[in-house]
Amino acid sequence: MIPWVEDIARKNDSSGHALYMMKDGKTVLEHYGGYHSFEPAAQEVKATSRFNIASARKSYIALVIAYALYDRLLELDRPVHDYLEESNPVFSGVSIRHLLTHTHGVGEGDSGLYTEFTPGENWSYNNVGLDTLAHLVMEMYGETIRSFLQKRVFNQLNWTETGWENEDSHKLVKIISNRDEKALNGLHSDCDGTKKNLFVSAREFAWWGQLHLDKGRVGNRQIIPEEVVNLATTIQTPSGLSYDLPRNGAFWYVQDVPRMKSEIGDAVPAGSYQILGVTGPTILVIPKYQIVAVKMYNKRYNYGGADYLRYLKEYGNRVADACT
Repeated sequence: MIPWVEDIARKNDSSGHALYMMKDGKTVLEHYGGYHSFEPAAQEVKATSRFNIASARKSYIALVIAYALYDRLLELDRPVHDYLEESNPVFSGVSIRHLLTHTHGVGEGDSGLYTEFTPGENWSYNNVGLDTLAHLVMEMYGETIRSFLQKRVFNQLNWTETGWENEDSHKLVKIISNRDEKALNGLHSDCDGTKKNLFVSAREFAWWGQLHLDKGRVGNRQIIPEEVVNLATTIQTPSGLSYDLPRNGAFWYVQDVPRMKSEIGDAVPAGSYQILGVTGPTILVIPKYQIVAVKMYNKRYNYGGADYLRYLKEYGNRVADACT
């Protein structure tokens, strides 16, 4: 796996990368390479280096949404209109389930939200579902995504390398847009947990995956109710969706059978689930083999081009093949 991860870093011009794999709850592979940016004095990538995980943050927000479902604050098949004080007409026919699984059919353009397709009849990846649900659950719990997770998860496990950041630090890996351009810091003034400023080390990213694999249990402590984890990591996609389209839990991609437009490799067994971000960070959880595999990069559009799904599937296939 290490040569493959390093080869992808070279192909995509990522300045830094990491690979962290766990088997049966134990670390079996830990590798770091490159630098926080291409700047001359950039830090080397180390175990304490924290990558901006971009859209992989959806898995963190998803857990709070799963809690809201568990606490009966939300119901999967109730219309979004039931929960919004001022509901946009484009949400007509859209349920909580649709928002969670990219099947809501609401697009977002320069002039605002618009109807892209009938809810439940197609699949389209965007942030409308995430943004709508994130703000909804914050209102319901009366606290931010960040504070909710900090109290219920991060503090319970003494995690110090996971968090939304608004100030730079020597431990934060920069985001590469192009080698010849100044690296981006990925910071945001708002740290409520909704923005793309979540930075995580490779090891705590893997522990996040392991927490899900272990159904919210750490040792003899049930940190998260098992049903909350199940809601997040089992298929919630409405039935009847085209065969080729991905299936999702709460934003996690979930494998049942190989699907042409899924990001999960065909060799990855059923019941596995994965989340990734545009800069390349990925968690793949394979319950059948008790494996959590994490890779980290810092290059935007890390798998750019029309053939990007091939690289995403190849990662999962290589992990799965290594287990058989």
